[in-house]
Amino acid sequence: MNILISGGGTGGHIFPAIAIAKALQKLRPDADILFVGAKGKMEMEKVPQAGFIIKGLWISGFSRSFSISNLLFPLKLMVSSISAYYILRRFRPVVVIGVGGFASGPVMRVASYLKIPIVIQEQNSYPGVTNRILAKKASRIFTAYPNMEAFFPAEKTLLTGNPVRKEIINTEHKRPEAIAYFELKEKVTTILVIGGSQGALSINEAVKTCLSLRHTQWMWQTGRIYFEKAFAFINENHLENVKTRAFIERMDLAYAAADIIISRAGAIAISELCIIGKPTILVPYPYAAANHQMHNARRLEAAGAAIIIKDDELPLALPFTLEKLLDDTHWQENLSTQIRKWSIPDADERIAREIIQMVENSKPAKP
Repeated sequence: MNILISGGGTGGHIFPAIAIAKALQKLRPDADILFVGAKGKMEMEKVPQAGFIIKGLWISGFSRSFSISNLLFPLKLMVSSISAYYILRRFRPVVVIGVGGFASGPVMRVASYLKIPIVIQEQNSYPGVTNRILAKKASRIFTAYPNMEAFFPAEKTLLTGNPVRKEIINTEHKRPEAIAYFELKEKVTTILVIGGSQGALSINEAVKTCLSLRHTQWMWQTGRIYFEKAFAFINENHLENVKTRAFIERMDLAYAAADIIISRAGAIAISELCIIGKPTILVPYPYAAANHQMHNARRLEAAGAAIIIKDDELPLALPFTLEKLLDDTHWQENLSTQIRKWSIPDADERIAREIIQMVENSKPAKP
């Protein structure tokens, strides 16, 4: 059974794709899985590290503002489509899975042209233009959010959730290990700050004004660019209650130790936060494509499952909101209860089962 997975560009596309691939292999050990990504993007490194073969296409995104690189886009699209055609003809997959990202579009379009069944895994609550167009040809569309029929055909759409890292599931028993690992105090409220692997300047600057809040200790992931500045600030102000890292490798332990979390609102981050079930303040990245981080966050806010602070309101709103939240244990408990209702810890297995069943039945939904 040959299965092709296309897409990438960011961790939000790559890691769900790898999780789906592993779930497929678990259910069907005979599955031969091939990835197709964009040359020069992180999937070309991360996918082989996970043990899978990947082919690269010469493709990049199209900027909505004028850019010299846009002049090459038509040529890149043509070349990548031809490359995708030859990859598909040689590999002969029984299904193509699109997870979003630069490479997903040309591969999925060519697969549809070749009458190969395609399925879409949509991570966000507001899908991009490419997936909305491809949905017309897709056999299945796996979504992370309910009520996506406004964007996709209802008869093809299945709520499965976003695949997440297995190690972050059931972290409650890891708290003692986490306290020791980060050298934290047992009975002090722990606030975790995660602005993404590259950090977030606006969040980092706002957090500096909150580090002296009474009875708190902090795990602060700054990103590599901001780390030295943050480290110097902590030393200059003798902030012994702050543990800072450029990047936190053991996120399972960070989640286990945290009592309150401050995070961006990327699709996979939100899916993990729903499983963790801690009171969460979301700060959507304002320049995300189609403002999808704000759309993701609004879904949780409307359900009373998270707090939103807009990026440009952080300097005043973050310290005010944190103080209010720290003083209101009932609010904390309610946020935890509501966000857990959005948890789908077995998304990768749900998607894999559905794909295998679709292929074995050989009766995919008709485009």
